[in-house]
Amino acid sequence: MTVTSLQYRLDGPRTAPVVLLVPPFGARMTVWEPQMPELTRNRQVLRINHRGHGRSPAPAGPYNIEELAMDVLRLLEAQGLRQVSAVGSGFGASLLVWIAANSPHTIDRMALLAATPRTPSVHGWDRIATRARGSGVDAVTAEVVLSWFTPDMYEERPEVAARFIEDFGDIDPEGFASVYEAVAQMDQRHLVSVLRLPTLVVSAAHDPLLPPGHGRRLADGILDARFEVVHGAAHLLGVERADRVNELLVEHLAPYPEE
Repeated sequence: MTVTSLQYRLDGPRTAPVVLLVPPFGARMTVWEPQMPELTRNRQVLRINHRGHGRSPAPAGPYNIEELAMDVLRLLEAQGLRQVSAVGSGFGASLLVWIAANSPHTIDRMALLAATPRTPSVHGWDRIATRARGSGVDAVTAEVVLSWFTPDMYEERPEVAARFIEDFGDIDPEGFASVYEAVAQMDQRHLVSVLRLPTLVVSAAHDPLLPPGHGRRLADGILDARFEVVHGAAHLLGVERADRVNELLVEHLAPYPEE
């Protein structure tokens, strides 16, 4: 198994408890900027870039979800972090599910945004990976980012959407393709059933990639999980509806120790 040293950033009060933010594949740690003002009030926030994203290296594939999760787990160990809270978005949330199931004391509570227990087969993940590896990520940009935002977002805040699309163009093709191949095989239904930690699952009402039914099935499989639907957003709901997502995250991550 190959473990990669991920690019990371740690912000917030140095003595505060840590919350780990895992972005969706295809997006960099900057996807969490709308959450930073709220979360850094009472927390240290640890953000990462996946393999091939930002300055994280992209070793030759194939990858699997276990390896990608171990990248995160090893980073926590290197930082001396024995326990954190965690928020994961999109298929990046699958890494938190793996860690919570296989290292149950590492995460004390987690939130999963636009997530699913099993990758749907209808989106042609392997085909997208092959095109990205052969022709670069520009060849798949239009298809990948289609689900990120609602038409209203593209019309009313085009500069925000354009920034994330530009970031996507800088992803290493091999890293992206190998991550997508790992996603194509992802089925965590057997892991979900063993989770025993406070979990918030949030879906976006207008997410064409992973509609709310995916989040509902994920939440139903986790003991006492809370499920919420955020309206007026597509797959990157933390960007498009940061106001509502921040409310949910702050509530779920509370109470803070000083409270």
